[in-house]
Amino acid sequence: MPIKIKICGITNYDDAKNAVSLGVDALGFIFYPKSPRYIPPVTAREIIKKLPPFVTKVGVFVDENETFIQSAFTQSGIDTVQLHGNETPEFAHSISCTVVKAFAVGPKFDLDSLTKYKVAGYLLDTWSESYGGSGKTFDWDIARDAAHIHPNIILAGGLSPTNIRDALQNVAPYAVEFNSGVEIKPGVKNHYKMRDAIAIVRNWNSTAGK
Repeated sequence: MPIKIKICGITNYDDAKNAVSLGVDALGFIFYPKSPRYIPPVTAREIIKKLPPFVTKVGVFVDENETFIQSAFTQSGIDTVQLHGNETPEFAHSISCTVVKAFAVGPKFDLDSLTKYKVAGYLLDTWSESYGGSGKTFDWDIARDAAHIHPNIILAGGLSPTNIRDALQNVAPYAVEFNSGVEIKPGVKNHYKMRDAIAIVRNWNSTAGK
C-alpha cells in the first residue's frame, strides 16, 4: 500500500495549494491557541473551501472539550479530528467522525497504550512540552515495533527531506507527517523542501521501497 503524506501546520492558502499540487493526501490545521502554527477554525474554512475534493482535512486539537471540537468541526469544514493531548480512550471514542490519536513518544513510551484507543489512526510524534512541532525525531525502533502491531501508524516528529528516506526504510509506516522539517518559520512552509520530501515518498511508493 502506498504510504500516505500529510502536511501539518497549514496557516495560509498558498502553502495548502502548493502541497495539494505536489500530491499530498492530507492537510493539518492546528486549532491549539498556544501553538505558533495556530489557525482559527473560521480562517481555516476560507482555505478549505478552496481546496479540490478528495484531500483529507485534519483539525488538530489539544485537550479540548467535545463542544469546542464539534464547533470547530462545523466552522472549519474539516473531516478528520486529530487528538494531540491527554485525551482518554473514552473521549476519543465519543467523537463522531474519523479520529486520529497522537502519542508523544519518549524513551519510556509504552506501546500498550495504543491498544486502549479504538481510532482510525495512531500518530507517533516526538515528546515535547509544546505538543509537537519540535523539529526533533525520536527512536524509530519504537515506531517500527508499533507498525508491526497496528496497521495505521502515522510517523511524525522532525521529518524532512534529509531523513525521510531513512524513516521509510526503518519504519515503513502507513503515513508520514511533515511539519517543522519543511518550514521557513513556524506556520510558513518552504515549498522546495515540501517538493523534495514529497518526491522522496512518492518515489519510494513507486519502487515499493526497493
